[in-house]
Amino acid sequence: MPPTSSSIRTENSTVPTQHTYSRSGFDVTPLSEARVAELATKLTPEAFRVTQGSGTEPAFCGNLVDNKLHGVYCCVVCGLPLFSSESKFNSGTGWPSFFTPVDAAHVSERVDRTHGMERTEINCARCRSHLGHVFSDGPRPTGLRFCLNSAALTFYEKGSPMPIVSQPIKTETAYFAGGCFWGVEHVFQEAPGVITATSGYMQGSVERPTYEQVCTGKTGHAEAVQVIFDPSVISFRQLLEGFFELHDPTQVNRQGPDSGTQYRSGVFCTDAAQLAQAQEFIAKLGASTRFSAPIATQVELAKTFYPAEDYHQDYVQNTGRVCHVGNPWPQVLGATK
Repeated sequence: MPPTSSSIRTENSTVPTQHTYSRSGFDVTPLSEARVAELATKLTPEAFRVTQGSGTEPAFCGNLVDNKLHGVYCCVVCGLPLFSSESKFNSGTGWPSFFTPVDAAHVSERVDRTHGMERTEINCARCRSHLGHVFSDGPRPTGLRFCLNSAALTFYEKGSPMPIVSQPIKTETAYFAGGCFWGVEHVFQEAPGVITATSGYMQGSVERPTYEQVCTGKTGHAEAVQVIFDPSVISFRQLLEGFFELHDPTQVNRQGPDSGTQYRSGVFCTDAAQLAQAQEFIAKLGASTRFSAPIATQVELAKTFYPAEDYHQDYVQNTGRVCHVGNPWPQVLGATK
């Protein structure tokens, strides 16, 4: 999948307006200028000159040019992993060279017209620090040569401890069913902190069911959405709140015009903690005066999730057809986690 981002706009809100995640699970949300400036105060004079002033170290002088150890090369400023020893090669140019980054979303590019030539400058996507340049004279399979400054990198040998800023975020997973999964998927994709929302089938008795099989109502599956999220940005409780805003949980085996057991309302939990939290939330919701009919939402531990066919994924984004309306996240994220 490509990098994902989600955003909300609320006046006087302390909720981050945007979070962007890479395919490899890192938060690559651009840091503020103030934060970058703070991090840069800890750099050596040479690292500051290179990363903050778009400088270039002399050829064959960097300490990582001849490094042959296995490991990962991270941004010296913010710690984001950028390149791996697996893609490092000896270019003979005098600078550390790689034919691909660890994740395309971790490196940004811009046109550099300094020194009377036009080159492609590469920068850290998270803190915008200057790394070097990329050229089209590299080896296969990419044919690219990412030419970097040693001063812009910190190397961590394979097996050695990595700082938190150089580790992927610790994600959690939850599953929600609320009628046609197209709209449920789309609404969750809009939630800040949600990394991926995937349509699929679960809680049934047939392995790897097809859409046609599920529609017969004989497999027992529900159209559900797998939500992988960053709990430091959005909590499971907040996901529950948003879920009960986007559909009618009092309808039994239907949602709007769609009827059948596959359209039932459900929260399918990955562990006992989620299960208890969902049960408590629904009990309080049912005791309130919000709904005039009993809540019919199933709450149970998740069984195997089977992703739906490709044409069901990102359906609203690809077609513009919307079956769930509204954006509950500004209101939900305005509350305390």
